[in-house]
Amino acid sequence: MGRDKWVKPTGLGGLAGAVNLTSVPSVGAAPLAAPDISKCGTNPLTGFKPGGSTPTGGDCCPPDSSQIVDFQFPSNQAFRVRPAAHLLSPKYIAKFNLAIKRMKELPESDPRNFLQQAHIHCAYCNGAYSQSSSGFPDIEIQIHNSWLFFPFHRWYLYFYERILGSLIDDPTFALPFWNWDTPAGMTIPKYFNDPKMALFDSKRNQDHLKGVVDLGYNGKDTDATDLEKVKNNLAIMYRQMVTNATDPTAFFGGEYRAGIEPISGGGSVEQSPHTPVHRWVGDPRETNGENLGNFYSAGRDTLFYCHHSNVDRMWSLWKMLGGKHKDITDPDWLNTSFVFYDENKNLVRVYVKDCLLTNQLGYDYQRVDVPWLKSKPVPRVPRSGVAKKVVGKVKKTNDVTFPVKLDKIVKVLVPRPKKSRSKKEKEEKEELLIVQGITYDSEKYVKFDVYVNDEDDDEETAPDQTEFAGSFAQLPHKHKGKSSSKTNFRAGLTELLEELEADDDDNVLVTIVPRSGSEDITIDAIKIIYA
Repeated sequence: MGRDKWVKPTGLGGLAGAVNLTSVPSVGAAPLAAPDISKCGTNPLTGFKPGGSTPTGGDCCPPDSSQIVDFQFPSNQAFRVRPAAHLLSPKYIAKFNLAIKRMKELPESDPRNFLQQAHIHCAYCNGAYSQSSSGFPDIEIQIHNSWLFFPFHRWYLYFYERILGSLIDDPTFALPFWNWDTPAGMTIPKYFNDPKMALFDSKRNQDHLKGVVDLGYNGKDTDATDLEKVKNNLAIMYRQMVTNATDPTAFFGGEYRAGIEPISGGGSVEQSPHTPVHRWVGDPRETNGENLGNFYSAGRDTLFYCHHSNVDRMWSLWKMLGGKHKDITDPDWLNTSFVFYDENKNLVRVYVKDCLLTNQLGYDYQRVDVPWLKSKPVPRVPRSGVAKKVVGKVKKTNDVTFPVKLDKIVKVLVPRPKKSRSKKEKEEKEELLIVQGITYDSEKYVKFDVYVNDEDDDEETAPDQTEFAGSFAQLPHKHKGKSSSKTNFRAGLTELLEELEADDDDNVLVTIVPRSGSEDITIDAIKIIYA
């Protein structure tokens, strides 16, 4: 469908733009301040060095500016409707390609240049920026693995989109979204694979150019059929958008304030499908999985922006589900700031609080079906009494010596603080499985899967089955002075245990299956809480 046939919508935009706010518990701290880009530093691990270039990153520092302007909503801005990438008309594809072509033709010194725009992502997630503006010059800024993931990328796409529109003199131009959450959109749109197009990137997995995307990609292909992949993908979407995204912390990720590192853990969608899709597209012929398969290089693939456009769409869809699906009200989140260059080459400071309403930012998403809402996983068999059956064969958590190394499948019985909760108790607090203190090699693609009350080791249970609780996944990235990171994983249990007919059980059998880069992972604790 061509954009020129659309009118300003009232459906999703109105719902996505509704002001839904809730509080997240916090400790006294301060919001993270936008980086001082003049202090964009050299990272010895990634080779960040002005003017330099290395296989693992090179210079990711943007041009410096002596002046910063605070963001103001444009007056009389044109409304933009982001279309589904697989539904674009030839006219729209040509317009998109022309905009990218002109961005690539800009001088390298221009902050709107294609590579300079790609460097934004690299600098914010590979240790080039420190928290010096917040008074902590020895702590780096990282925009993944925390509640900053969604707002950072929303602002990033906002300015990227406006730059593209200005380059083709079309203020209504909108970034397409790669609609990988619906069967018709689960392949890379073919126009991205045309080497004559500016949208083309040679550094993609050549085996995945035509196949169905694997939203739970383990780092290697399975023998699943396309039909099975579609079924699993829809179940993963339901699990990550519904079961494991019951409140703001579960969806957005843990808190991240000035003076600390993002160790509380990423949100459900960031973990999966966001991260596996990155790696699925990335080129295994490249040392570091470039381009989309590594954080430093991801922005060099035009598909990155369409991928993240759909990720951003998930924020809008999630708030439509009602209940506790609301934005955060913690002032440290709302007052966190970033800096980006706009279409006029101004360095602009923005705040999280100004990006909550897509309508206010002047854009919305094309209406398409959301089939995963009806793709609730189903149990392989009822799992009532499974935990009792394995007592004596599987250790309870208090009999396990932590930390545990994930160089093999880990099975453990986790006690529930309370069983058979009332409907009111379940509405007030979600039962959560927490995998705490996950230490992993941040330079690898790391992934493990988590199963609940599954007596089988792993190969028989698919994501479309209730026993599959979710995945922990991390894309390769670098840090100053260290190669490991620490974080947490959480999964919702309330709905899952009801489906397994295990709501009356005293314990839960938890199985953690290493999938990729897990041989060096250690886990500090596995527990169940109510929040």
